[in-house]
Amino acid sequence: MAATVLNEAQLELLRMMSVFNTPEAVTDLKQAISDYFAQKTEDEIDKLWADGTLTDAKVESFRSLHERTAYK
Repeated sequence: MAATVLNEAQLELLRMMSVFNTPEAVTDLKQAISDYFAQKTEDEIDKLWADGTLTDAKVESFRSLHERTAYK
């Protein structure tokens, strides 16, 4: 089995985990991480709107978008 090498960010998160000793603390951490990624996503979408990559017409085209894999 190959060894997993953790990067510095992953190691820091593991060190921080020692203080999360209740289910509520873990729930709060999950929410904070979720909020972080939601904000990053919102920032990227705002950037796409600002530079014209994302438009009302493009969003409207998503209504009829079908990208499912056809299985036989």
